[in-house]
Amino acid sequence: MTGEEIETLARKAKDQPAGEFHLPDLYGDGWDALPIGQKVAKGNAFLRLVRRGDVPDIEDTGTKAGGGRIYRKKDS
Repeated sequence: MTGEEIETLARKAKDQPAGEFHLPDLYGDGWDALPIGQKVAKGNAFLRLVRRGDVPDIEDTGTKAGGGRIYRKKDS
């Protein structure tokens, strides 16, 4: 994942309403057009960022549903 993508996702995460979401919801347009390998790589990179605390107020719920990992935006 590029630095620009990380910054974009962090900015979108900041604007995300509190509650649960999947990475494609945050990523937005273009996610469906990515090859599966890129989706997996971007998903793994985002998970590592979240677990390291590099995406403020976002946590990994440790669960998957609807085809992907579920994240949660904490109430501010």
